[in-house]
Amino acid sequence: MSGTGPGPAANGPFAAPGRVRASIRSMRITVFRRLMADEFGAGRAEVLASDHVFSGLGGRTVEQALGSGISPKQIWREVCEAFDIPPERR
Repeated sequence: MSGTGPGPAANGPFAAPGRVRASIRSMRITVFRRLMADEFGAGRAEVLASDHVFSGLGGRTVEQALGSGISPKQIWREVCEAFDIPPERR
């Protein structure tokens, strides 16, 4: 996936613009990454996914949790909880 914005994250996994509703029953990884980028900005979302360890994900980062098979929806819920994201944006 490639974006058109400036900076190194413009071509990363969090580059997709536009808000997507998280109220679907299952969530694709692309939808999860778009929600992260919408909430935190593409660059911060990418760093947060690779560096921030979530206790609610068993001491894993987002990338580690995705790699271990935890659903994107469950990961998004944990991110929302950890960062106090308002319910209307969850």
